[in-house]
Amino acid sequence: MNTETSKIALVKMILNIENDTFIQKIAKFINKEKEDFWNELTSKEQKEILLGLEQLNEGKRISFRDVLKKIS
Repeated sequence: MNTETSKIALVKMILNIENDTFIQKIAKFINKEKEDFWNELTSKEQKEILLGLEQLNEGKRISFRDVLKKIS
């Protein structure tokens, strides 16, 4: 079954549901899936990621192999 066919089948199933609570759960699930994980990170986590990206762009990086040597 391709994606479009799956979507249509899903819509048909949803249209046949009479349970309002279940419909709300489905809506909540779909909305949660659309959320960007970035918004779930703390301000500190976001800053650390941005700093890491900045350092990578400046060529400041350590190879995975070197990291393994340091921790073993």
